[in-house]
Amino acid sequence: MSKIVASATMSLDGYIAGPEETGFEHLFAWYSTGETDYPSANPDVPFRMTEGDAAYLRGVVDSAGAFVVGRRLFDITNGWNGIHPLDKPIVVVTHRVPDQWIADHPDAPFTFADGIKDAIDLARGIAGEKNIAVNGGTIARQCLEAGLLDELWVDLAPVLLGDGVPLLGHFDGAPVLLDGPEIVPGNRVTHLRYRVS
Repeated sequence: MSKIVASATMSLDGYIAGPEETGFEHLFAWYSTGETDYPSANPDVPFRMTEGDAAYLRGVVDSAGAFVVGRRLFDITNGWNGIHPLDKPIVVVTHRVPDQWIADHPDAPFTFADGIKDAIDLARGIAGEKNIAVNGGTIARQCLEAGLLDELWVDLAPVLLGDGVPLLGHFDGAPVLLDGPEIVPGNRVTHLRYRVS
């Protein structure tokens, strides 16, 4: 059965982006610090990592049937110009459907949903038995608050950003206990997997 997994690269001080969308060159250094080419569906986003990190990413990608992302990430990347580098269908949570973007990218495998529950329902229909991967930040927090999140996967980068966008931010409710972690060491990254209790 599919799981809902929040997955993000995070700094040691808890940020998935620095102030004003900075720091990505440090957070994502592990995507480009090796000798192994990893296939990217988007030529603007190449991957060249260690064999161990490539094997880890391959497992993540192979287990996923759809990604759910927020409007902020969609806007920062311009929807990856219609081609996500990991070649998966995308569900975007937004209250403002980008009609012009859709018209400009008619073949893009993107769906737009007005709210997290609708987005997860759409993603389930797309993903089948595979996992639904949600991005960190607001989307992960909304899944957690709605009781939808099964696991939290953190690619921990050895950098301190000082400020920025937190992995989850402030969430409502009691402390959430996690089981784990499963630990996979990498180059310029440590891959951690936690299960939500």
